[in-house]
Amino acid sequence: MRTALITGGAGYIGSHACKALARSGWRPVSYDDLSQGHRALVKWGPLEEGDIRDRARLDAVLARWRPQAVLHFAALSQVGASVLQPDLYRDVNVAGTECLLAAMRAANVETLVFSSTAAVYGVPTRLPITETTPVAPTNPYGETKAAAEDAIRRAAEGGKLRYAILRYFNAAGGDPDGETGESHDPETHLIPNAIAAALGKTPTLDIFGDDYPTPDGTCIRDYVHVSDVAWAHIAALEWLEANDEPITCDLGTGQGTSNLAVISAVEAATGRRVPWRTMPRRPGDPPVLYTAGRAARETLGWMPLRSDLPSIVGDALKWSQRLQ
Repeated sequence: MRTALITGGAGYIGSHACKALARSGWRPVSYDDLSQGHRALVKWGPLEEGDIRDRARLDAVLARWRPQAVLHFAALSQVGASVLQPDLYRDVNVAGTECLLAAMRAANVETLVFSSTAAVYGVPTRLPITETTPVAPTNPYGETKAAAEDAIRRAAEGGKLRYAILRYFNAAGGDPDGETGESHDPETHLIPNAIAAALGKTPTLDIFGDDYPTPDGTCIRDYVHVSDVAWAHIAALEWLEANDEPITCDLGTGQGTSNLAVISAVEAATGRRVPWRTMPRRPGDPPVLYTAGRAARETLGWMPLRSDLPSIVGDALKWSQRLQ
């Protein structure tokens, strides 16, 4: 059985990737400090507790399991928090990635799939976004992810490293089997917050800006089902096994959905009204973000299979109800 080390494997996307790996014949070993992840979400392989910045701990775990590949999810990922704590974000997201790369090099682990983000693009001048769109992040979170990408490229130039960089758009939804899902504290994502408001778990949903140059005045984003994101990592591993060339891919559906359309979908799924209010725009929020997604389709053979909005919202609702 092939082994993969999953940094951040106890987290939202990392746990879905562990399930996809296990179904594909891999043994996923989760490496997580549990500061944001959850022990209960590690169900498909062993858990090794550790900080991504702890070189000695990484060395010990890599020596114990001798993985054939690393999937690197461990990161801080809240845009607002990154503005308040940019040094911490650089330490975890950039220095942590550099520490992992050094440990991989010492352990002769040569395959890496990196969890990146559409935030590296900032406010694009043309739509849809493609992998050739200039990288121009507008917040420290996006900046640190772009810097981590650069660190990976430098590491590949200086030694043996096959890598895939996957830039997610808005990963959403939950495991269709109800085995894992989104459990952030605080929760900053629109769909779980809209569901929480509909179910009465929170008093209201905040919508940041209703005066954007979009059809209904609210932001438009490209939502992709988290299970589709997970299986993209399997496709990336298969690509790297067969090719010596690195690859960078956007993961999205190729179409955008507005905040108000998400609210309507949540109301349809729950049969309840979503109480919401308009708040001021957040600095740096682009009006519209969606990707053409050609590289993932044409190179990896990846297509989103469950990323229609009713499936995303329905699976997120099932997970939310399970947490009650």
